[in-house]
Amino acid sequence: MKTDGQAHATRTLWNLLHAWWRMMPKEKRSLANADAAIRQAREGIDFLAVLPAQAAQAVLKTYFRAWKNCWEGPADAPNFKGRIRTVMSVDIPQGRDLNITRVHRRWGMVSIPKVGRVRFRWTKDLPVGKRADTENRITGARLVKDALGRHIAFRVQTLEAEPAPRQGPEVGIDMGFSVPRALSDGTVYEHGEWLTGKEKVRLLHLEQRAAQRKRHRRPGERASRRLQHTYDRIAGLRAKAKRRAMDWQHQTTTRIARTYGTVGVEALTITNMVKSAKGTVEEPGTNVAQKAGLNRSIHAEAWGRTVTLPAYKTARRGGTLAKVPAPGTSRRCSACGLTTSGSRESRAVFVCKNPDCGWSGNADHNGARNVLHLYRRGLALVPAAGRAVVRRAKPAAAR
Repeated sequence: MKTDGQAHATRTLWNLLHAWWRMMPKEKRSLANADAAIRQAREGIDFLAVLPAQAAQAVLKTYFRAWKNCWEGPADAPNFKGRIRTVMSVDIPQGRDLNITRVHRRWGMVSIPKVGRVRFRWTKDLPVGKRADTENRITGARLVKDALGRHIAFRVQTLEAEPAPRQGPEVGIDMGFSVPRALSDGTVYEHGEWLTGKEKVRLLHLEQRAAQRKRHRRPGERASRRLQHTYDRIAGLRAKAKRRAMDWQHQTTTRIARTYGTVGVEALTITNMVKSAKGTVEEPGTNVAQKAGLNRSIHAEAWGRTVTLPAYKTARRGGTLAKVPAPGTSRRCSACGLTTSGSRESRAVFVCKNPDCGWSGNADHNGARNVLHLYRRGLALVPAAGRAVVRRAKPAAAR
């Protein structure tokens, strides 16, 4: 499909731009010089001609924004994009080029520059036709190809009234493993396995087949079509599990934002929590395998989204999301407020060793109550800011 060629051209243009950035002196690294280099590359390389000029400008803006995020925030510096690990995507920065029409209750048509008319699955109402104006309109789109197929996500700009401050109940959230999300009022949110039993068996069978076929490949030899097809099926199952996890997190955080006016969470430094314990050759680490398993569990539960998702959902409803200091929330007794050694008998049970208290209960529930207590004591950090009024529509499957 032509969109695949545009996606590869987008990745190649990014790599060329990054190579140009590293080669140029600092005094010549400017937006105007980069734009001139891109125009020269598109004229001299026929492969890049399949990419529309506006999409090439979007690559340039994204690259400079990546450097700005690196200089001003905790983001890493941009790097080269590999062919295998990079998501194939093309950005359409201007919405007037899309010419969206709805042809059926479930289907719509959109114009893609240098591709033509493409049919997509209509999954959410869009401001098109008479519903579009200067305040509610489509500002662009993004084509994405992943393991589950091709999708198009429209950027929709809408004008929303500023919500009134909401005076609702307060709640603290603790993130764990035995109970993924525990609330201070006793509510728990749990989930099962993201893949069914048959899907797990199929995934194991595909991984074994891929390992067997990989043994017959010579060093440096490209993967055969059969091996690549096996890799694609493995990626499809893993993408399905990831999408189910995202759906559960969105439903959970939306329910929390609708129910509570103030949500308190732990200010966790997840980047430091998931560092490897291998150490160095001079000072090797201990319990490396156990720490690696813990890191995989933290990544699987996606604790970071428990902060980012409720941040804009509570702000949109007039609520507040506050971060509290994380140290001590899992070892402090929520009944008496004392921290005693040996209170955390196991991962799931907390028993206070204070002879005057002796409270016992679920460890995650105890941590959630401590989070709420810290917020009520005025120890909350800077509240997480809400998003702007610009929101994005759900991705639609292109056919």
